[in-house]
Amino acid sequence: MSFDQANQVWEGVKLVDRPAPTAWFPNADTRSRSQLAKFIQSCGIDSYHALYERSIADVPWFTGQVLDFLGIRFDPPYQKVLDLSRGIQWPLWCTQGGLNITRCCMDRHARTTLGTSPAVVWEGEEGVSKVWTYCELLESVERCAAGLRAIGLARGDRVGLHLPMMPETVAALLAVARIGAVAVPLFSGYGPAAIESRLRDVGAKGIVTCDAFTRRGVVTAAKEIVDEALERCPSIRSVVVVPRLGVAVPMQRRRDIGWYDLLELGAAAGAEARAAESTGAEDPLIILYSSGTTGQPKGIVHSHCGFPVKAAQDMAFGTDVRPGDRVTWITDLGWMMGPWLIYGATLLGATIAIYDGAPDYPAPDRLWAFCAAHRIGILGVSPTLARIMAAHGVEPRTGHDLSELRILASTGEPWDPETWSWLFEKLGANLPIINYSGGTEISGGILMGNPLLPIKPCSFSGPCPGIAADVVDESGRSIRGQVGELIIRRPWIGMARGFWGDPQRYLNTYWSRWPDVWHHGDWARVDGDGYWHILGRSDDTIKVAGRRVGPAEIEAILLSHHGVAEAAVVGIPDEIKGNSPVAFCVPAPGTATGPAFSDELRRRVADALGKPMRPDKVLFVPALPRTRNSKIMRRVIRGAYLNQDVGNIAALENPESVEAIRLLAPDRAPGKE
Repeated sequence: MSFDQANQVWEGVKLVDRPAPTAWFPNADTRSRSQLAKFIQSCGIDSYHALYERSIADVPWFTGQVLDFLGIRFDPPYQKVLDLSRGIQWPLWCTQGGLNITRCCMDRHARTTLGTSPAVVWEGEEGVSKVWTYCELLESVERCAAGLRAIGLARGDRVGLHLPMMPETVAALLAVARIGAVAVPLFSGYGPAAIESRLRDVGAKGIVTCDAFTRRGVVTAAKEIVDEALERCPSIRSVVVVPRLGVAVPMQRRRDIGWYDLLELGAAAGAEARAAESTGAEDPLIILYSSGTTGQPKGIVHSHCGFPVKAAQDMAFGTDVRPGDRVTWITDLGWMMGPWLIYGATLLGATIAIYDGAPDYPAPDRLWAFCAAHRIGILGVSPTLARIMAAHGVEPRTGHDLSELRILASTGEPWDPETWSWLFEKLGANLPIINYSGGTEISGGILMGNPLLPIKPCSFSGPCPGIAADVVDESGRSIRGQVGELIIRRPWIGMARGFWGDPQRYLNTYWSRWPDVWHHGDWARVDGDGYWHILGRSDDTIKVAGRRVGPAEIEAILLSHHGVAEAAVVGIPDEIKGNSPVAFCVPAPGTATGPAFSDELRRRVADALGKPMRPDKVLFVPALPRTRNSKIMRRVIRGAYLNQDVGNIAALENPESVEAIRLLAPDRAPGKE
């Protein structure tokens, strides 16, 4: 579907105040002051498009320029930026180079005027706050690193991090890297089984957790959950407990240690114990778990010269983060965007702004109050969070000084036009919305907007510099103006270094569709004006009577109705058409649901996309299954509705939503019990 055709769809559903085809243009000041413009100038290139073309034609040149621009220093220096002797699937980066990335994140800033600038500002749900300067962050990381060494953790050990977002979380992540160990972030909402499976998978030797934390005023007993998980994790020898709420928790002798006791051990240690380990550029840094669409969660391995560099590149070139900027993303450490925020911001000398709590608790204006109080410049949200905010209207924003806010950003799922327009026009005061899409295995983005290019609603200005992205048909040929598979044709420094302990699964997942081509698993299209659009996971895509439709296309139409707060569409087997769409909708408050409303929504889709795309059913549920970063899990919805095994749902924020969908399954319908 081209962009013009998409506009016809929005017109067909009678969207009110549909945004213009191009909604935002950068002015001269925005362009000239941007990090991306400075980078282009440093490369001696005269335009963004020339930069992009060279970045994918000469990957080593581009990567070397990025490393220099970010000030990444190697000791000893690397010999070669890129070595493809093992094939494109297993590139080696910055060969023979020495790099412990934490030196670039803190040490160099602490020696400059940034040393007394905030590195972390934090606010908890209960209203308490903290500020750490770069010097204070470095001190905490050094003491934590020395403490970790004192309790027996060392280079190469895997260390779990089961923490909400707070300053100590930043220090712990960086301290694990500082001693050359490998961090394994865990979603703070995980139960014991999910924690156990990941720690056992990597053979973790230690874990950092907290006593407890709150969400919407409800206490989560984090230490107790971890203790239960560790009953079946014999490899764990050390547990560090951060006092988030200051509540008493059971402590096991010779295994458990409090955070401040750990720091005291570190303070008593010598300079050698506080120093950064001499790691190699390609040494493992972090293992990030992603549930995927099938099978067990996969541990995605990233290195010191990979994940942080790509994170900082995207943060600088896409969201234009500069030294001293305050940037926040509503996320969790267990999702890619948590470590992305920490590494990207510290490499750039920016301030990590963290809100630990529900963004609309105890009042709908909580997020805006946080942004105003801490002078946030760059705010990252998901479309789902934007829809939640839209339900409260614009009033919560009123009275809060958001004059420092200059960029909005989004990731996690496709936009619907109505919510995008609301955020852009009503709430964002026409600030640019930098759309961002990639994945854990990418270390950031495949597609992204930036301050030099115009923005169309719900779209991406193009691929990130250095990402040789394309949209292809079933035979792997490039296509434009129609839906195809999103792929990448050349390596990039942030690409995964495989799955922990399972290289063949990594190859099967990303490299088996076409020779030497990364198959990402997203449906995408490039419109007639060159703007890119993501339509959801390719395994979510519905093929009805030989015609493909992305669930996002149908969902956008459903969401254009004021009575629908959230929507997800899945394909259900149909004897005649192959698949039939079935829609699951969360009604807006006060909306009367029933057969008449369901039929109205079905007609709405048929009028816009044609009768073959009309949902077979529109069903109403109190909530849709979603992860902590608000990604709606369509595979879980489909499996539950068909009474199939839904796989691992430990990453869900609201697992109770699955049973509500099972109750609607055809074989559970009235008269079929």
